[in-house]
Amino acid sequence: MVSVHAVTDLSECQATWRRAIREETMTDLWAVRACFQRHFRRPPHFLVAEDAGEMCGLLPLSRIEEADGFGYFPGETWEGKTWLEQNRIVARDPGVLEALLGTCPGDYHLRYLLPVGALPADDHLVDERGYLFLPPRYDYDLGNYFQREFSGKAARKLRRELAAIEDLGLTYRYDNLGDFEHLVSLNVNRFGERSYFFDARFRESFRDLMHLLHAHGWLRMTTIVINGDVAAVDMGCLYRGAYTLVAGGTHPDYRGVAKVINIHHMRRACTERMQQVDFLCGEFSWKPLFRLIPRPLYVLTNVSHETPPTAACREETARVE
Repeated sequence: MVSVHAVTDLSECQATWRRAIREETMTDLWAVRACFQRHFRRPPHFLVAEDAGEMCGLLPLSRIEEADGFGYFPGETWEGKTWLEQNRIVARDPGVLEALLGTCPGDYHLRYLLPVGALPADDHLVDERGYLFLPPRYDYDLGNYFQREFSGKAARKLRRELAAIEDLGLTYRYDNLGDFEHLVSLNVNRFGERSYFFDARFRESFRDLMHLLHAHGWLRMTTIVINGDVAAVDMGCLYRGAYTLVAGGTHPDYRGVAKVINIHHMRRACTERMQQVDFLCGEFSWKPLFRLIPRPLYVLTNVSHETPPTAACREETARVE
């Protein structure tokens, strides 16, 4: 018989997470989640399902006080929405999932869920779509990508746009930790109070994340400099062959630089034979333009009249132009 109990001590939650969550993606790592927990300080509330003393389910929650409800751990909210993607609910079967959700002591809104285990991958449960570039599909050759995904006219147009920026004499630099400050300032200057980094909790969470990734050799910080100006900065993580772009900023005086840095990521992924580049969620014009592959992520909620995410929710990372 399945029983469910709550774990609220953070160290016990850590041990439970590591027992249950397979470390397949960046956000499966407790250390990554801890960067945000450290600054948001949400009370954890992990629901653990057991059958005959063996764990058969885990629903890792955080109490989000201002919403008077629960979100996926660690409950890092921006504009009332949690941010981290590829969240997992562990459940042996639909009955265990139902028991976990039924034991939640209040409202819950769980976003960006992977369709794994007992989670039904129904269209009506789609939260948002992430966007992937898959280098193996093009035999790790960006030329193949242009040839297969664009008409000759469209490819020439895009190449002209890229060349217009590249001809300004841009240079790249990599993994300069000091460029984090440029990333923040570019982002805040463009989006003001709607920037993630306007919230000190997010800013310092990302700073901690940068140091964590750097310490493990996973950090990919890419900076474009034009005429002495920092024109664009992207912060990413390469973990187990998956290159995830987590934050970025661009200079408003260099229109088109976002396309340049995105193509640079894709070219680098081909050269280094990465398995995928994850540009995260947000349906913006450049992602369909680049023929990226949409991947649905799902939501489970018992909250009525949930306000849909605004476009700006992912605009900082997407750098729409």
